[in-house]
Amino acid sequence: MNKSSFFIVGKHAVIEALKNINRKVFKVFLTEESKKNIHRENPKKNLLKEVKVFFKTKKELDKYCKNDGIQHQGYVAEIEHIEKVDLKEFIKDKKQKITFACLNEVTDPRNIGSLIRSAASFEIDGIIVKERHFPSESKLMYKSASGCMELIKIFQVSNINSTLKYLKDQNFWVYGFDADSQKSFTEIKWEGNNILLFGSEGFGMKMHTKKYTDFSVKININNKVESLNISNSAAIVFHHINQYKKIS
Repeated sequence: MNKSSFFIVGKHAVIEALKNINRKVFKVFLTEESKKNIHRENPKKNLLKEVKVFFKTKKELDKYCKNDGIQHQGYVAEIEHIEKVDLKEFIKDKKQKITFACLNEVTDPRNIGSLIRSAASFEIDGIIVKERHFPSESKLMYKSASGCMELIKIFQVSNINSTLKYLKDQNFWVYGFDADSQKSFTEIKWEGNNILLFGSEGFGMKMHTKKYTDFSVKININNKVESLNISNSAAIVFHHINQYKKIS
């Protein structure tokens, strides 16, 4: 195994990695049926042309995810990390109407993967994560993202608070999502450059990080329900803002 490489599993994760011209795929491990599916679903391009392909039985592929509690679906790949995207360069090039999601100590790979999938689906411009807390080689995250790791920019930063401070200086508004807030996020006019700040699954947003928010907002839900899963919350927010931008 290459020192800079790692394994991912699952149909969508592997196929989208093969499609991504910026992603180096070293090897794929497929069943005969999954190889046929790749060619059948992508008839105009041979995605396996420049990749080493190894044929395995489903049982042989099980070893790649037996400790992760996920199904490989007949698809395993050894891939390399994509070159990291520079946040400052990105905002300098795009400049306006940028929407970022920022994860404050969200660590569960399944939640992060699902959130990435929603962010790509609803055209969020990128996700800011703390490098130390981001499970960058998690098979579970890639599987949960269902190929969307290849479709959205992930900005890995060393410090969330200093990043928020920098972005505020660059005319971004920071909206912290807090169940105790008095204001619904649907009341906001989502214009300009915005950061959607989500806290951890169990403890919410860190108090020190809250100091960098401009506004505190919440999702209105049935008061008999304590809270929503963070990936569900994010999907609701992303969809609403995406629709708001399209009609405004």
